[in-house]
Amino acid sequence: MDEDQGRGDALSRFQGIYETHYRAVAAYTRRRAPDPADAQDALAETFTIAWRRLPELPDIDAALPWLYGVARRVLANQRRGNRRRDDLSTRLRGQPAQTVDVEGEVVTSEDRHIVLAALHRLRDADQEILRLAVWEELPHREIAQVVGCSEASVAVRLHRARGRLGREIGKEERRHGQEGSAGASPHVEGRES
Repeated sequence: MDEDQGRGDALSRFQGIYETHYRAVAAYTRRRAPDPADAQDALAETFTIAWRRLPELPDIDAALPWLYGVARRVLANQRRGNRRRDDLSTRLRGQPAQTVDVEGEVVTSEDRHIVLAALHRLRDADQEILRLAVWEELPHREIAQVVGCSEASVAVRLHRARGRLGREIGKEERRHGQEGSAGASPHVEGRES
């Protein structure tokens, strides 16, 4: 019962401070924040801090200067954060644009297609161990934890999976090369003259 009474007293005290000083603190933040949203954020943060630090707050009549001090620090933190974001934005705009190698992108896309097609033809266990090693960049020890085997087994499985993937890539490249050359040839296979 004492704990509930203490919470009720704290809530009543906070409500009294909030209702008495809300408008003054809201006006304080609006006059000092460049943006209305920043003013609202600062106001909310000020009263959140007041709630968390309620035992430190002076009595209702003396609480306004304390709340102004909190609001001032909250606004200062906002300004520093905004400045850091603006500085970062300026630095990023000042960096030279990345040039795109369109021909390289096409080749990369084609290579990616070949590798993914070959990967999908492997057994699930081979696909998983290769993905853990290459995409997730896990060391053998962590792969062993994921798949439930020893590090030595991971090394062997990975070696074998890479070999199978290499063979599948070779098949896919040959298949891809035949499709490319078939499209360039005027002769249509499978049709009798």
